[in-house]
Amino acid sequence: MAGPEAAADAQAFVEVCLDLWPEASLGGIDSAEARALSWRLSGLTVVADWIGSNPEWFPPAQSPASAAAYLVETRRRAARAVEEAGLLPPAPAGDWPSFAFARVDVRPMQKAVLEVPLRDGPMLAFVEDETGAGKTEAALLLAQRMLLAGKGRGLYFALPTMATADAMFERARKVMRALFAAPPSLTLAHGRAALSPEFREVREQTGWSDTVVCGPWLADSRRRALLADIGVGTIDQALLAILPTRFATLRIHGLAAKILIVDEVHELGDPYLAEELEALLRLHAQGGGSAILLTATLPLGQRARLARAFEEGAGRDFSPDPEPAYPALSIPGAAAVRDFPGVISPKGSVKVARLTMPDEAVTLIARASEAGAACAWVRNAVDDAIAAVEALRAAGVEAELLHARYAFADRKRIEAAALAAFGPEGERRGRDGRGRVIVATQVLEMSLDYDFDVMVSDLAPVAALVQRAGRLWRHMSRRPAPGRPVPRPVLHVIAPDPSRPADAHWLAEVQPRGAWVYGLAAQWRTAEVLFRAGEIVVPGGLRALIEAVHGENLLRVPEGIRASEDRAAGEAYAAAGLARLNIVKIAKGYREGGGANDDRDYPTRLGRPTRALLLVRRTPAGLSPWAEAASRAEAELLSEVSARETRFRGLALPDQSAPEIAAFTADWPEWKRAGLTVCPVGENGGICEGLRYDPRRGLLFTSTTSGA
Repeated sequence: MAGPEAAADAQAFVEVCLDLWPEASLGGIDSAEARALSWRLSGLTVVADWIGSNPEWFPPAQSPASAAAYLVETRRRAARAVEEAGLLPPAPAGDWPSFAFARVDVRPMQKAVLEVPLRDGPMLAFVEDETGAGKTEAALLLAQRMLLAGKGRGLYFALPTMATADAMFERARKVMRALFAAPPSLTLAHGRAALSPEFREVREQTGWSDTVVCGPWLADSRRRALLADIGVGTIDQALLAILPTRFATLRIHGLAAKILIVDEVHELGDPYLAEELEALLRLHAQGGGSAILLTATLPLGQRARLARAFEEGAGRDFSPDPEPAYPALSIPGAAAVRDFPGVISPKGSVKVARLTMPDEAVTLIARASEAGAACAWVRNAVDDAIAAVEALRAAGVEAELLHARYAFADRKRIEAAALAAFGPEGERRGRDGRGRVIVATQVLEMSLDYDFDVMVSDLAPVAALVQRAGRLWRHMSRRPAPGRPVPRPVLHVIAPDPSRPADAHWLAEVQPRGAWVYGLAAQWRTAEVLFRAGEIVVPGGLRALIEAVHGENLLRVPEGIRASEDRAAGEAYAAAGLARLNIVKIAKGYREGGGANDDRDYPTRLGRPTRALLLVRRTPAGLSPWAEAASRAEAELLSEVSARETRFRGLALPDQSAPEIAAFTADWPEWKRAGLTVCPVGENGGICEGLRYDPRRGLLFTSTTSGA
């Protein structure tokens, strides 16, 4: 409604408010403070509107006798509504939390977070330690102290992927109760949260619970998930708060009262994501929020930029901290703990050995498996991983395969089997006594708790290799060195010799498809530094390796690679510029600096365009989703698989207007038809000429005409 009537109604409403709250005033708030508050006010208004529009809590009623009488009644209803919605956070618990370790087993970083002084006001903490050193538990111990100090009323745990978020949620539901005096609400926030059996169990709890809860109102939408006392989800759900999307301010409001814990923060180092994370920290601090950042391989320059963004958001001066000590616990502008005397990884240093060709990896893994070793081979490209597992199987090694190009149901099945084989309590040998073997892509290196005796990896930037090596001899207390089938941890890296002349195709001969996944300059520097060192000294040697490849004073690359580096630098500047263009203009306030666009128009990550397929089977009753589930909607989600759009060039994908497909999608909304390509899978796995699906190997491009 607009026009004179709307203006009159608005004026009447303001006059009623002035009568009800005669002491209310905005005096003392300058325009900058008002613009800062506008972001939170908008989010609060969305929540209030959602709750106030719920007819169960606020049913239709006769016009009240007066505004004052209406206020009394609605306050009574509001108290019930807010409680039933799950928006009343319990008080933090002051007792020692019952995490999955005993007090006597506290590790050095965990001891440090218990003793470090907290700073006044919004607080940022960096927890930098090796993979597997207990950073998650350290973050929770620090978060409990921060909760007790009033730096938040809840937590949001942000992970790099949906798989890692699911794994964290499983841990969270077991330990988060200890942080609060009463059962807190716990939600899982990402696009596939409905497929998590652990989240489903939490949602299905009815009545009073002494663990964690998630009422139907919070569980109804992933946008509301950030309103729960504890949220676990992808970093993307938080980053949407600083993009001009429809529910950005709702996310801002949900995060503002929470301690934001970002795991694997080094994974957010590409220029686009880095700009977004800086903006998120700046806005979070501006609203009084605090944050904990966890990392094993964060370059000092990136640490400084993140710290500066947070301190600027909090309205404080910032001085860079160039101290390179590692491990390190840093609170910018306040305390730091860098003295961890005698801290040595239980597995000792990791030797680095170069393999010249993939064939050598097949021979090595076959011998190690025969000796009973649990083995992993990490490849940078899906097609290279498929080729590797086929080579191993041809050599008599029954290797499993894990990558991102599976239907979601098959990927979850394979991930569960991998955890059963290589997890903390894994059955690492088959019935024949041979060690189990898995070939995987980068999905293996992020926050997943695997433990291998032997590892082979394609050459990758050193930060990625350190993450991969973190899954090597990981659980030494469960599997000490004398019981391992190999004498010491060794990271075998397939790479060409960095000392020979290098050009743009230097890496392609050993990585036919994966050579272009990472920047060539970073990979050459990794090979030069790592093979010269001959080992990864954990944890003391990690900082020097990271700075040598990802820092600011870098080794000069050979002339033949320089053009590739210059091109990558240009792309990085462009990506950072696009991020700055997309991010909301915080200083302008919500009205001028925000927006209300569709999430799909403002991506949280840049990448090559992908195409999503929905795999289906032919049955006597018509097409049916590839996966089976309790509902068709869930079965469809479990049946999706994606690949780069360019891979489908030249392929005659199924005609979406064909009668059987049209019948299957008849009740779909238009946006879903536009976003999914329905693909019937034949008995032999065929989809169309050049494209097949195999539940053991994933989506297979068999045509030479498909894009690279």
